[in-house]
Amino acid sequence: MRLKFSEIAVFGMLGALMYASKVLMEVLPNVHLIGVFIVALTVVYRAKALYPIYIFVFLTGLFNGFGLWWIPYLYIWTVLWGVVMLLPKNVHPIVYMICCGLHGLLFGILYAPAQAVIFGLSFKGMLSWIAAGLVYDCIHGVSNFVCGFLIVPLIKLLKTAQKKLIKQ
Repeated sequence: MRLKFSEIAVFGMLGALMYASKVLMEVLPNVHLIGVFIVALTVVYRAKALYPIYIFVFLTGLFNGFGLWWIPYLYIWTVLWGVVMLLPKNVHPIVYMICCGLHGLLFGILYAPAQAVIFGLSFKGMLSWIAAGLVYDCIHGVSNFVCGFLIVPLIKLLKTAQKKLIKQ
């Protein structure tokens, strides 16, 4: 997958925008636009969406510390990207919102296997860890679904910007 110079610049800015949006929304627990960005970027850029996603992941580690908590970030956002990649083109927008919401709801379950391996949790311990975070996962899922209303406008904005960039 060869990138043009303009794509490198755009993907760098989109990754930074994802990180900045997360920082700005940190006052609200588990409410952010990362899922919205990942779905929209995947619809528009397909496989190339991995570039801004991993720029976001790298920036998160860089500014928050590459601790053990960061390791699941290496795969957890890719799960949402992969699900959206598997969707047929031109699905109803509610499907994107549901995918985004389900990813938030399942975040703790997706995060748990890495936590179990890193901290030596038993299967029972891993289930307890998931149960302890269930309220936050519910908040995450609902907020991702609600924020999902921004997916289609963001897709349109990205496609318009892409067309203008190509004309230059």
